[in-house]
Amino acid sequence: VQLQASGGGLVQAGDSLGLSCTASRRTSSNNAVGWFRQAPGKEREFLGSISWSGGTAIYSDSVRGRFTISREKGKSTVYLQMNSLKPEDTAAYYCAVSRSSYPSRELADYRYWGQGTQVTVSS
Repeated sequence: VQLQASGGGLVQAGDSLGLSCTASRRTSSNNAVGWFRQAPGKEREFLGSISWSGGTAIYSDSVRGRFTISREKGKSTVYLQMNSLKPEDTAAYYCAVSRSSYPSRELADYRYWGQGTQVTVSS
């Protein structure tokens, strides 16, 4: 399974940006998908995760209310809509497919990882 996160770029503080995560095959359609980010010199940080059906999503405190994860039930593409971006949101953003159908905050629960896409927010 190959995952590809896309949609990153350079934006200004307060702007919005949408990311996409697409799997090479439909493995992810029955699994939860999570979004993470990693800034230089920092550990990879959980942002949010969505169930296989798209009916349940969980978020970290740092992005709840600003970021939204969505997917169509049974589809391989998962989206991360980011609003009110801040300079501290600057990082490489990654998506990952979980081993189960339910959202998880734990990195160890994710089996497949995509290459990151860079998001840079200028002040």
